[in-house]
Amino acid sequence: MFTNNVLPEQIATHLNALVPLLVASSLSIVYALLILVIGIWFSGKARQWTIGALRRLPNIDATLQGFFGSIVRYAIIIFTMLAVLAKFGVQTASLIAVLGAAGLAVGLALQGTLSNVAAGVMLLIFRPFRAGHYVEVGGVAGTVKELTLFTTELATADNVQIIVPNSAVWGQPVKNFSHNATRRLDLLFRVSYGTDLGKALNDLKRIVDGETRILKTPEPLVSVAALGDISVDLLVRVWTRAGDLESVKFTLLRDVNERFRTSGIDVPTLPHIVHDGSEAAKTATER
Repeated sequence: MFTNNVLPEQIATHLNALVPLLVASSLSIVYALLILVIGIWFSGKARQWTIGALRRLPNIDATLQGFFGSIVRYAIIIFTMLAVLAKFGVQTASLIAVLGAAGLAVGLALQGTLSNVAAGVMLLIFRPFRAGHYVEVGGVAGTVKELTLFTTELATADNVQIIVPNSAVWGQPVKNFSHNATRRLDLLFRVSYGTDLGKALNDLKRIVDGETRILKTPEPLVSVAALGDISVDLLVRVWTRAGDLESVKFTLLRDVNERFRTSGIDVPTLPHIVHDGSEAAKTATER
C-alpha cells in the first residue's frame, strides 16, 4: 500500500513541475511567432517607407532606392530572427560574433565585387552621367545604356557592347561629351602658299554663315591659325548643340572641299612614297 501511494504522489509532483514548464514553453513559442510575424510585416513596411523617403531626394536613382530599401528590410529580418532565437534560449551574443566573423570572411573574399558595389552607389548618387550620354570612361568611349550597382554598360559608335566594372569607372577621369548643352568644334584647313587668303577666308565664312545648326553666340571664328612647312593653316571655330556636332563637322568638311575645288584653291598634300622592295621603288626613292 505504501508503494502504491508513493507512485501517484511522484507523478503528481512531476506533473506539477511540468505544467508550468509547458506553459512557459508555449508562451515562448507564441511570443516567438508574434515577433516573427510582426518583424516580417514591419520589414516590408520599412522598405516601403525607405523607398518613399528616398524618392523625395532628386539625386537618388531608382536602383539605389530599391537597394537601400532592401538593406533596411534584411537588417530588420536579421534582428527579428535573433530576437526569435533569444526567446528559445539561444545565446545570440555568440551567434552575432559568428555572423560577424563570417561576414568579414565573405567581405574579404568578395573585395573586388564589393568595391564595384561601392563605386556603383557613388555613381548612382552623384550621377556624373546618365543613360543616353556619350562618355569616355575606363579607357573606352560609348553611349551609356545602363548603370547598375556592379557595372556600366556602353555601346560604341559601331554598336559594340562594352561592360565596364564600376570600380574602373569611379577611379578614373570621366569625359562626358553630352553633359553640356553646347560644344565647340575646331577644324583646320590647309591651303598652299600663294593662295589668295582673303578669298579662301571669305569662302569659309560663307559656308559657316549658311549652316543653320551653327550657333551665333559665341560668334564663329574664321582665321589664319598657323604657317606650316608646306601650307597655311586656316581655322574654323564654331559652337553647336551637343547633338549636332558630328553632323555639322561632316557637313563642313564636305562643303569646304567642294568650295575649294570649284574656286580653284590648291590644297597641298604630302608626297607619298610606296616601298615595295623592288629595284624600281629603290631607284625612285634614291632620286
